[in-house]
Amino acid sequence: MLTQPTIEKLNAMKLSAMAQAFAEQMQRPDMASLTFEERFGLLVDQQMTDLDNKRMQNRLRTAKLRLSASIEDLDFREARGMNRSQVMSLAQNQWVRSHHNILITGPTGAGKSYLACALAQKACRDGHTTLYQRLPRLLQDISIARHDGRYHKLMAQIAKCEVLVLDDLLISPLSQDDQRELLEIVEERYDRKATIITSQLPIKAWHDAMQDPTLADAILDRLVHNAYKVELKGESMRKKRTSLGLKQ
Repeated sequence: MLTQPTIEKLNAMKLSAMAQAFAEQMQRPDMASLTFEERFGLLVDQQMTDLDNKRMQNRLRTAKLRLSASIEDLDFREARGMNRSQVMSLAQNQWVRSHHNILITGPTGAGKSYLACALAQKACRDGHTTLYQRLPRLLQDISIARHDGRYHKLMAQIAKCEVLVLDDLLISPLSQDDQRELLEIVEERYDRKATIITSQLPIKAWHDAMQDPTLADAILDRLVHNAYKVELKGESMRKKRTSLGLKQ
């Protein structure tokens, strides 16, 4: 049997994983003991695995996560208020499928962004489209987009992703226009998509930190009542790493 022409045809059809698996099969005498259906099934499995990996990598690129974080790398030994049982339950992504939110609060350097990115990365790995945004920068981009014709495209991108990470809520004051844009975002996503919010302020302080109480009521109503809450504690992990002479 001429295997090289078959391999070339598989590569020409962009079935490179199947071509590689076929070449490997031909080098293994033990494969002769398998039926045609079994060998062909192995080839298809190899191609599907390769396709799934490429899709996952594409989701991770599109997500633009700020940190290279993963659930497996979380450190639960620190007295930081991170409950292992809760986090590992969230890692199953039922909150994504139920279109619920996660609100992560705590002092600067406590690991809010890392945890948010770890949960978002796990969602990507499990097939969910994800997008990371620092909220102050996003609100600036939205303001600019209103004047250069990109507004509807940008808002559609934010609305359609299955998991949206909004990092650093209320790290700086929100104007009324900012609150209106934030309300538009959470309204479009309410009961349709899942959102992760991080903030240095405790949830109970969010309302008073917003200028317009009416808009604040509407925003919090859509964020809080169906949300899982994680309150991190402890000193800055960045300071601790510096004191130990470790890299950030």
